[in-house]
Amino acid sequence: MQGASRDSLAALREQLPTDGELTELSEQLYAVVSLLTVQASLRRALSDPASAEATKVGVVDSLFGSRLNDAALELVREAARRRWSQPRDLLDSLETLAVDAALAAAEGAGDLDSVEDELFRFERILDAEPELRAALTNRNYPAEAKQQMLHRLLDGKVNAVTFNLLERAVLEPRGRTIERALRDLSSLAAQRRERLIAHVTSAVELTEDEQRDLIAALGRAFSHDVRLQVVVDPSIVGGLTVRIGDEIIDASVARQLDEARRKLTGKSGSRA
Repeated sequence: MQGASRDSLAALREQLPTDGELTELSEQLYAVVSLLTVQASLRRALSDPASAEATKVGVVDSLFGSRLNDAALELVREAARRRWSQPRDLLDSLETLAVDAALAAAEGAGDLDSVEDELFRFERILDAEPELRAALTNRNYPAEAKQQMLHRLLDGKVNAVTFNLLERAVLEPRGRTIERALRDLSSLAAQRRERLIAHVTSAVELTEDEQRDLIAALGRAFSHDVRLQVVVDPSIVGGLTVRIGDEIIDASVARQLDEARRKLTGKSGSRA
């Protein structure tokens, strides 16, 4: 998200309530996102820079005035007043607000760390069970069946906020892979604590001292507080890989061996 859209999202997030019925607010914003996802003409109308603000706010009021509470309605009105680089940015921003509201509810209940951990564990489950991932991401699989699968897998095991976020990620991916959607959720959760999530893959379990050293090193490198989410994968042979957002630091032995193999292959090829 660039330019005007980035500024508009920042302004909207500043206006998001910090208390009150945050779970209801999240659900109502998600409902608006669901409607705009299937109504492309409405999405374009509300993000059209050539249309007068009053006209766009009037459209919001006519569609949602009786369906949304005051907080949700005002946020959608303000979103219609703002400038957007492209119509999708309006949709993405409303979804971000919905996630923010859900996470704020978890934070208020003291459950934000649990939600972060549960999102990460679900990503690992999907990585370990490709058949489950295939079922949950199959566009031809009924939504009701996917919901039932999530309930069987997660009921009584995760926070209600976590379940609602995962359900949305599965049922309304909006063109994203499930992994991308989960990373986006984790990133938004980390932002509430003004910290970065470092996804670490190590060949062996890291000791507490090693984890502290790694947190300190990454904190210096990124000038930010860092939280680790560690996965043990012996296939990388030794060393570790770190992913923070879209940036990957690969210090694994497997990578070094691959590079050495490529160099040897290149040299042998040049002699032939």
